Amino acid sequence: MRSFGDVFPNYLRRNLHASQRLFEAAARDGVRVVSASSSSIYGAAESYPTPETAVPAPLSPYGISKLAVEHLAAAYERSFGLDIVTLRYFTVFGPRQRPDMAFTRIAFALADGGSFDLYGDGTQTRSFTYVSDVVEATIAAMERGSHTYNVGGALEASMREAIAAFERLAGRRLDLREHPAVPGDQRRTSADTTRIRSELGWEPRVSLEEGLEAQWEWAAARRSP
Repeated sequence: MRSFGDVFPNYLRRNLHASQRLFEAAARDGVRVVSASSSSIYGAAESYPTPETAVPAPLSPYGISKLAVEHLAAAYERSFGLDIVTLRYFTVFGPRQRPDMAFTRIAFALADGGSFDLYGDGTQTRSFTYVSDVVEATIAAMERGSHTYNVGGALEASMREAIAAFERLAGRRLDLREHPAVPGDQRRTSADTTRIRSELGWEPRVSLEEGLEAQWEWAAARRSP
């Protein structure tokens, strides 16, 4: 995810400015908000799995913009009584994922016989989180959450492991075009979900393999003649 350079104003507008308008209206009207934050706020985390109490150290302008939204939310909560709960999502995936995201591009490249641009050596890992688990966590937070929670999948895996799983599902090899790592890319994310499990009774239910199968079937169906 490139957020250095001339694209940074997009993150300011879509994250910080849009959130400020939402918080202003919600505080005025007494509306509860679930704010979508990101594991990117942790950056090179001080420990893994990473708890919500870890000191944020974002590595990218995107991560900085998401952390700024958290500070803005806290300011509205203190000054205007904004009723808000923050969820730090860890690498969400699944059917109907945005077309520019890695797993969608991998699936369509396999379906079409195209290529995929891999940035970095592929050993970078993520707590991949299936979309239905994210939906359940969001509903639980809206109904009974009270502060900040990590929302992450149970299994941490590398990009190469995810690509290998896609290849098994597709029954073909992916044409990889390898490039240097993108500045600001995190080497690792790993979610400590103790808080959301204990307070909200949430836990991830969909394994990485099951989620990738669903995403592959969705993508392949859209390439069928």
